[in-house]
Amino acid sequence: MTAPTALVLVCTLKPSPAPSSSDLIARQVLAELDKHGVSGRAIRVVDHDIAPGVQQDMGDGDEWPTLRRAVLDADILVISTPTWLGQMSSVAKRVLERLDAELSETDEDGRPILFDKVATAAVVGNEDGAHAIVANLFQALNDLGFSVPAQGCTYWNGEAMTPGDYNDLDQIPDAVAATNATMAANAAHLARVLGEQRYPAS
Repeated sequence: MTAPTALVLVCTLKPSPAPSSSDLIARQVLAELDKHGVSGRAIRVVDHDIAPGVQQDMGDGDEWPTLRRAVLDADILVISTPTWLGQMSSVAKRVLERLDAELSETDEDGRPILFDKVATAAVVGNEDGAHAIVANLFQALNDLGFSVPAQGCTYWNGEAMTPGDYNDLDQIPDAVAATNATMAANAAHLARVLGEQRYPAS
């Protein structure tokens, strides 16, 4: 098979070029994926006009179709989100809502169109909530047809009720760097496995 590709949908609330912790960890994950021959790119969702709704194209300037095409073209999807009030960002929730339209889409063999794609997650925040966010993301993405690799998430939580962001750190914490590396290695491996042996049609 050809080398897998990756797409990170960065769900920060900050439009470019504002510094973003979610964007920073996204690019660190892409660097780890590159070590395994996986090329990829990051897109800040908030830089695009993504209408609310659950259709593939909501019309009237909706830019989701461009992001949808990027999702369909990639083998690995990474959702990178900040933590707000213990929750994923509203931008990440909108991405899930727009992906809901794919539940009714099938390929030429009648399989869900997102089968054989891998999903991972990256979460940052100066408050707790990463595990709950990842659980919600993975449940939704698995419902859509994505497969989640072993240890398929990475995250950083700052000390509760103290200032400071991931973006403010002088270097990647060892634990985060190791988790980034494991997630990337397993995602690349799973993408290659699914590329060579697809899920069967129902």
